[in-house]
Amino acid sequence: MLLHIEHETVYRYDRPVNHSVQSLRLTPRTEAGQRVLNWHLQTPGQKSQQIDAHGNVMHLLTIDEPHVEIRIHVTGTVETESVVDAAPSNRGGLSPLVYLPETSLTRADENLQVFARSFGHLSSSREGVLALAAAIRSEIEYVPGSTDVSDPAASVFSLRRGVCQDHAHIMLACCRSLGVPARYVSGYLLTERDDHIASHAWVDVWLDEPQRWFAVDVTNGVPGGPHHCRLAVGRDYLDACPVRGVRRGGGTETMAATVAVSSDELPRRIAAPRPRLLQQRQAQQ
Repeated sequence: MLLHIEHETVYRYDRPVNHSVQSLRLTPRTEAGQRVLNWHLQTPGQKSQQIDAHGNVMHLLTIDEPHVEIRIHVTGTVETESVVDAAPSNRGGLSPLVYLPETSLTRADENLQVFARSFGHLSSSREGVLALAAAIRSEIEYVPGSTDVSDPAASVFSLRRGVCQDHAHIMLACCRSLGVPARYVSGYLLTERDDHIASHAWVDVWLDEPQRWFAVDVTNGVPGGPHHCRLAVGRDYLDACPVRGVRRGGGTETMAATVAVSSDELPRRIAAPRPRLLQQRQAQQ
């Protein structure tokens, strides 16, 4: 399947920013099940490319002159196909044990631990992973705008509503509390559903037998497949988010993003711009 992707993110500030540095994980991974045919990343300022510890393509964007807007635009085509058991590669060479310790966003409180233990005997099998994902989806209603990216898994589990990154964080918390390595995945999804935007998050879980990663889309209750385009993996959202940075100056920041994913097999899906007020971020002096 050929996925045609266009993604634009615009940050605006009510006062000039004197200096900003952004880490961009906006280039799809080349691994089992997907191949980048062409990809273009347009930004202001200066950028350099590197591979991070998780095997993600990362660009470091630096803007040293005063600015009141940052416009980041990516477009390209990725060829995807089904792979056995939705098994992504272990690009980067890290041991799966790196993805076993909890993080601040994936810490399981007592309620989450009790919930996870009911799936403990199945947690490292394909069927068990899908059963756990289905239970999380049943417990946590998908409600756009109900949470923020900084909300930890335990808080969202108590709230009983969230979005794709919340489903992913709760899945990570459950797996790790059971001693099963799991990692966060950010990317794009080809979908016809009106309540889901094309920018998406899901999870890789390490299976005991056979020993390999198994990709599962918790929000949609399906294994990863040709409709999914993988951008980055990490311990949680903070490791794999498409754009993350710091700045000096700028006052109040707003962000709007549009994402379009299309294929010859499904009509074009566009996520409308969603401006939102962001907390002021200040670089270390």
